[in-house]
Amino acid sequence: MNTLFDKIWDRHVVQVVTDGPTQLYIDRLYCHEVTSPQAFDGMRQRGLKCFRPEKIYCMPDHNTPTHDQDKPISDPVSKKQVDMLEKNAKEFGLTYYGMMNPSNGIIHVVGPEKGLSLPGMTIVCGDSHTSTHGAMGAIAFGIGTSEVEMVLASQCILQQKPKSMRISINGQLGRGVTAKDVALYLMSQLTTSGATGYFVEYAGDVVRNLSMEGRLTLCNLSIEMGARGGFVAPDETTFEYLKGREFAPQGEAWEQAVGYWRTLKSDDNAVFDKELTFRAEDIEPRITYGTNPGMGIGITKSIPPAPDKERESYEKALKYMGFEPGQKLLGTKVDYVFLGACTNGRIEDFRAFASIVKGRHKADGVTAWLVPGSWAVDRQIREEKLDQVLESAGFAIRQPGCSACLAMNDDKVPAGKLAVSTSNRNFEGRQGPGSRTILASPLVAAAAAVTGVITDPRELL
Repeated sequence: MNTLFDKIWDRHVVQVVTDGPTQLYIDRLYCHEVTSPQAFDGMRQRGLKCFRPEKIYCMPDHNTPTHDQDKPISDPVSKKQVDMLEKNAKEFGLTYYGMMNPSNGIIHVVGPEKGLSLPGMTIVCGDSHTSTHGAMGAIAFGIGTSEVEMVLASQCILQQKPKSMRISINGQLGRGVTAKDVALYLMSQLTTSGATGYFVEYAGDVVRNLSMEGRLTLCNLSIEMGARGGFVAPDETTFEYLKGREFAPQGEAWEQAVGYWRTLKSDDNAVFDKELTFRAEDIEPRITYGTNPGMGIGITKSIPPAPDKERESYEKALKYMGFEPGQKLLGTKVDYVFLGACTNGRIEDFRAFASIVKGRHKADGVTAWLVPGSWAVDRQIREEKLDQVLESAGFAIRQPGCSACLAMNDDKVPAGKLAVSTSNRNFEGRQGPGSRTILASPLVAAAAAVTGVITDPRELL
């Protein structure tokens, strides 16, 4: 009796090294501009070509500005990295979607929406949030730069097989509770290291009822629990999402693919190394209060007292954020709101944000960055006329990119300012030196954007 992870993993094993790692075949490699330059340099120094260039897709996302993308990048470091990726892709004969290309965007948004990430695949990228693609029913994980070079050269990677964990969330989510809240809740329960060494399969009523966008958000955040990755067994939701997409199988090949994909599930009696079960009714809209994604509370709750373990780091985090144990964060003034990132930059996230701000107006004193995850999302926003809803409420839509998820481009939150962000990490200085980040769902972000303070979105729905 096998788990789904076993089934996909075993199908991709090339050879097993005795008392060593497994040589695993990789179906898809994604490259962005930050973690690939040294890998390409290594290939060049060894006189190597890419073994299967048709399996590799490149696009800049971390360093791209979210305005004036038709003009040269002003920051010299960002410009050099983006230019280098284009040069490397051209030299090695790889597909490249540059800035302003209609197919460009955040790599973890573009892969699924183009049908490049498919059930049963092994997918890697030099980026920890590669776990996002697991939502398609794939084994997807982040790798280091030396491993990127390994895959460029051989389309294989050496990996130790992780342990398996199944997390089931049963019941029905309450009003205003999203996949982001589920993920933030799991992180608070498991802590940021609770899934270290495991690959997580998400299951249960809640996961089955999530949209594809919701599953992508949930899998994106697996890494924040310390997991190697996370995934969801493919089902009708997956097939409906993929059908007709550019790189998905077509015609007879589609029917054959779906026939195989239907077999991709854990056997009824499959044994996991660890099983956890949670209840949907225990989850309300959530926010973080500290400097790691596991330091989170329900939006109506108070910051808990310092635990006996790690008291020093806990107090340091609260001091950095300017908060205290016992404090409620409802009503706390907000300076910045960020909607976007590979966590929440999809069309469903913009629909959610628009549902709250419709008929209202952006609060004075709040700077809001609304950044689609791709040009495809941008087009859909305009087709659905969400841009008109957002603009009439005082918001502007920026151009696609990683934006304020991390301080590698122009969208930096100034020191001391408090941001409510739909991104995935709230480390010290992650959104800019000295910036303070509260992670939240698009609904919580929208509520903060129109009230100017942390607000329970259920009051505005």
